[in-house]
Formats: sequence, structure tokens, C-alpha cells
Amino acid sequence: MGKGAGRRDTRGLRGAWSTFQRHSYFEPAPELAPFVAYYWVVVWDLRDQPPYRQLIVPYPNVHLTFRNGVAGVQGVSRGHVYRTLEGAGRVCGVAFRPGCFRPFLGAPVSTITGRRIPAEEVFGPDVPERAMAATEDGAEMVRIVERFLRTNLPDRDQEADRVADIVARVALEPSIARVDDLADRVGDGVRRLQRLFAEYVGVGPKWVIRRYRLHEVTERLAKGAAVDWARLAIELGYADQAHFIRDFTAMNGESPARYAERYPR
Repeated sequence: MGKGAGRRDTRGLRGAWSTFQRHSYFEPAPELAPFVAYYWVVVWDLRDQPPYRQLIVPYPNVHLTFRNGVAGVQGVSRGHVYRTLEGAGRVCGVAFRPGCFRPFLGAPVSTITGRRIPAEEVFGPDVPERAMAATEDGAEMVRIVERFLRTNLPDRDQEADRVADIVARVALEPSIARVDDLADRVGDGVRRLQRLFAEYVGVGPKWVIRRYRLHEVTERLAKGAAVDWARLAIELGYADQAHFIRDFTAMNGESPARYAERYPR
């Protein structure tokens, strides 16, 4: 069986997960916005329930996370992963703008793709793990991590900013379905785009395009829209429906029809 196969936990269906966990999001301060996309906090309480396998679908963001105070840097994952939640706990994360973790890392972002490394390997020994572990307030966690980031801000990298803008364009323009399309729009060759994305994002432009086009599918599912899968596959640039379903399943852990059951009707 593949990842996620087998008996399904019904707590993942129809929004039932919200009975034991809460997600909050925070915008970065203006001086940090060139580097940070947003902050997120997840709090769960499963003390009277079995552990829960949380499906996490990937985006082209590097994250700095504090799980019950323990800090790590998570590179971009190429496919879905699962995290087991049990007991009571919390995670606070910094989602960096795609491309904009490169100035912190000081190395190609592809070197940490699919990997989690201790935060001190990037930021040194002063990562505020104790302070983060000492509070349960999400807004206070964000204040602590912002103070920390301000003291560790690297110089701006114009190439990182440009790559972030290119990724944002992919997200905003559904008609970009192939790397050739993107190359034409931004005035770069395909090979240069591939090198830029390896250096700054950690995954290639094809992966990023597929990720955002498939994200549009999940948005439709969340709205309860009826979907013609064969027609949609063609719209997204797939040769046939089978290839679309294969990519969707690899990225999201389930087939489109099965994934749709996660949303309230």
C-alpha cells in the first residue's frame, strides 16, 4: 500500500478535524514581508481520542517551525506527507515567501528539499525555543519569532525577490500550465528558470506550476462545485485524465473524488 492507503480516519471528513484542532494565520510586519509570506499556528487536543494522522499537502514554501518549542527548518516536500497528532500540543510556523529563504540559508534551497534540519544549523544557537515553549498564545508566539527574525535578517537578494514574483505569477495566472508558458511570460529561457528555481525555491518550475493548478482543483472541491474530470485534465495541460489523477494523488495523498469527501457539503 502507498502512503495514506488503508482504512480511513473519518475525523478527516466533512471538516470533522475542526472539533479537536484549530488553525490560525497571521500577517508579517512590513519590514519582514519581503521574506515572510505568513505565520501559522495549529493547536490540537486529542487527550480523549486516538492519535490522528494529519495530511499535509506541499507548497513551495520553506518553513521554520516550533513544535512544542522544538525548532526546525522544513524544506519543500515534493509530495504529501503525514504527521501524527496525539495528546495535546501546538505548532507555530513561519512560511517564507518562495525563493526568499535563500538569503537565510546561504546555499541552494534544493539542498534541503524534502529534509528537516535543526533550526540552529541555519540561525545559530539563539533560536528562541524556550520562549516559544513557555507560551500557549498564538499572537505572542508570532511576536517572539518576529523579534528573533528581525535580529537575523539577511541582506535583500534581488534575484530572490524576482523569483518570488515569478512564483506569485504562477499562482495568479491559471493559464500558465507549462514551463514554456512561464518562460514566455517572464522573458527567461526554460533552462535558466530551472536553475533559478533549484537555487531559490528548491523544486523546479514544472512542479510549482502543477502545484498551483492542482490547488485550483481543491478550491473548486471546497466550494462544492461539480467537476468534469476529463475536461479539467485538458484545461490543466494534461495529456489525459489518468495522468491528472496520478499527479493529484501524488500531491494530495488521495484521488480527486476521495479527496472531495474531506469538505463539508
